[in-house]
Amino acid sequence: MLRRFIICSSLAVFFSAVILSYPVLAEPLSEETQKILEKSLSIVEIDREISKTEEQQRQAELDLQVLDKELQSKQLQITETQSQTDERIRAYYMGEREDLFAALLSAESISHFISILDYMDMIFERDHDILTDYQNAYRSLAQTRTQKDQALAELAELKANLLTQRERVQKLQASVDGSLKGRSDAERLRALIAEMNAYWNNVGLFEVRRHFKALASAMTDLPDFLKENGNQITASGTNYTITIKQEDLNTFLRTKDELFNQFAFSFEDGKIIAEGKRDSLQLRVEGHYTIENEPQNSIQFHVDKLVFNGLVLPDTTCRELEEDFDLGFYPKLIIPLVEATEVSLKPGVMTIKLKLAL
Repeated sequence: MLRRFIICSSLAVFFSAVILSYPVLAEPLSEETQKILEKSLSIVEIDREISKTEEQQRQAELDLQVLDKELQSKQLQITETQSQTDERIRAYYMGEREDLFAALLSAESISHFISILDYMDMIFERDHDILTDYQNAYRSLAQTRTQKDQALAELAELKANLLTQRERVQKLQASVDGSLKGRSDAERLRALIAEMNAYWNNVGLFEVRRHFKALASAMTDLPDFLKENGNQITASGTNYTITIKQEDLNTFLRTKDELFNQFAFSFEDGKIIAEGKRDSLQLRVEGHYTIENEPQNSIQFHVDKLVFNGLVLPDTTCRELEEDFDLGFYPKLIIPLVEATEVSLKPGVMTIKLKLAL
């Protein structure tokens, strides 16, 4: 019991220290200082993306090594069966199998005929097995070569992305260093940058991902909510329209997680905005919806802009959140046999057009 108390107390002190370490400013940041902090935070996030990409690159290289070994093994297998395959094919083209039919026709008795027939059946079955094994081995080899080509393309893309992100970091770092050079408050700004980055790494990133996780979880229940509130769905022949008001969406979300008590969604022309503030964390997400048909018809959310405590985070963070959390929803879970054809956002209202997919 005492040990648990000590651990809990230590954790409380740690998180309190981290939260309190968030820089509290006596006056609003100047535009230049804001840009310096944004660039510094972008460096942190792009560095994190670089680390992920490097790990993906290492895994891709390991996968290539495995595929190379598989290719060598399968190539050896094909080489070993090649002579047997050639022998069988030669037997058919050279007429050697015709001798069997001649022997069958010259059988002197029914029992002799049946014996020859059984013998022929064994030979043809063996021929078939050898040719089939060769075909399967060749198909497997071709498939492995395709996988290797795909892995090589993925590795090349990862290396190109890694190079691009490293160049971005270098340019951002050079820009930050240039902005700090010669400033009388350079040390204060460096301390502010360090505090801001520490707060993001220890608290901010966790909280942002927690909000996205809660939202992704809630979205899985959105189809049931829409079905239960049938007045939001109208039909005209084989076409359907779903109308979602922002206040209804906020009410639904608040029944799913208390996080959304301080986090509200609003619809504007062509975009959706989610923002809120809790303790010393302020978050704003801007995005839009698109209709996607692969791998299945769905309405997917795209993060266009992510603002943490007034600082705009880089595109790498937006893409990562899109990949890690599914914030879309699937029309077939609302009305079977339909597909979404259009989604539009107007002030206060989101409208989804559906049609029967016959």
